[in-house]
Amino acid sequence: MKYFKAPMLLLLILLQMGCKTKTESIKSNSEVSIISEQKPNILIIHVDDLGFHDLSINGSKIYQTPNIDALASQSVVFNNAYANYPRCVPSRFAMMTGNYPVQNGDVPDDGFEMNNVPTNKNFVKNIKAAGYQTAYFGKWHLGDENSLKDFGYDFSFAAGHAGSPISFLYPFNEPKGKGNIKKDPVPDVDNVSKEGDYLMDVMTDNVAKYIKNVDKSKPFMAMFAFYAVHQPLEAKEADIKRNKEEIKNFDFGNQPEYILEGTGRTKMRQDNPTYAAMVETMDENVGKLLQLLKDLNIDNNTIVVFSSDHGGLSNDGTNQRQLATTNYPLRAGKGWLYDGGIKVPLLVKWNNHFKHKVDNESLIMLMDVFPTLLDITSNKSLNTNGKSFLPVLNNKEVWNDRTVFWHSSKARPVNTGDTKSSAIRKGNYKLINWYVEGRTELYDIVKDPSETTNLYESMPKLAQDMLQELNNWKSEF
Repeated sequence: MKYFKAPMLLLLILLQMGCKTKTESIKSNSEVSIISEQKPNILIIHVDDLGFHDLSINGSKIYQTPNIDALASQSVVFNNAYANYPRCVPSRFAMMTGNYPVQNGDVPDDGFEMNNVPTNKNFVKNIKAAGYQTAYFGKWHLGDENSLKDFGYDFSFAAGHAGSPISFLYPFNEPKGKGNIKKDPVPDVDNVSKEGDYLMDVMTDNVAKYIKNVDKSKPFMAMFAFYAVHQPLEAKEADIKRNKEEIKNFDFGNQPEYILEGTGRTKMRQDNPTYAAMVETMDENVGKLLQLLKDLNIDNNTIVVFSSDHGGLSNDGTNQRQLATTNYPLRAGKGWLYDGGIKVPLLVKWNNHFKHKVDNESLIMLMDVFPTLLDITSNKSLNTNGKSFLPVLNNKEVWNDRTVFWHSSKARPVNTGDTKSSAIRKGNYKLINWYVEGRTELYDIVKDPSETTNLYESMPKLAQDMLQELNNWKSEF
């Protein structure tokens, strides 16, 4: 045979090299095996009231979000992601439980019975059982502090029943204007803050403190729910001043400031300098946490999920109010079942596992997030409406023909201009039914993302079939 013709010395050298290479290879494979068995840390960053187009990567010309843009460049970016409800509490319930936000046949908007979620339907407890340390920071809005522990979180900071702080400026639990505002305070924060502090910075510092000091022998899952960019609209003076100048010099062309919508109006310009400053400060704090993961050398083994609970505050009703932003070119905003109210940014990053891509087709819901995380951490599933989109992250599936539903029974015609409605998205089409008014609209979301061309009359068969499917779903509850 050919290799027997080599000189003996050369053969011995080759054998020695081969033995060394084999030993190194075995060691390398062992190291890879150990690494592959290490469960990833999880950092969920959930922003309040952030619209899909409030990020510069999604087209904003006013708000600069370089850190989130950089995160997107390393993530699986879902441009067809939705909240399960256009308001805070039901949306957060859906995300935390993996279910449609309907409980006892209705959609409460002032809290849910989170303590009654059984363990076999509780994702946090199951992730905890998989060996995770669990922590929650920021807006909970689903119960008091004790409910977080009952739900499965080991640790919480500044999380309670309140839907928003009294102020983003220290002291955070005292009103800055006239009158005595009575509402649930944000716990913990004033005790660790001082004059001149800004709430977003304090929150981020305490998330960072937790990550630095967490038990390194076990993985962690930390959820950071920003109180921003929800009202009250308050920011640092220097940031407001900078944005005032930028907005003053920006040419909005013939874009109107408002248009009529529902019982009120829709804001059509991103021209609120205070809100712009809040978005940019939020982005800075996201950047701090991402840099911390790198500094601690855990960024490659940390899953980062970035999202928002629903669309931006762009609408008022019969009671005109200060509006934060516009979701244009999406229609309407917070409170509405048009895409401006329910379409959200969703980024998922796990270095060396999920390859960066922009997915414009797969229909992903916030109720799918925790089923996916449980699938990753324990290869386990629970019987819920949400489902793991791990096959989508791994490029094995595309969810472009999914059917999903919404039911918004807690309309606020005075505050956000919306009225009671339900909706169904089936593939490319979305149907909205204002069931009290007896009015229905049908849109091709792919061809008409602004929902301007109502196809209800021109496609009656599809409209009736979708309406019937929507009503059948509602009858289940």
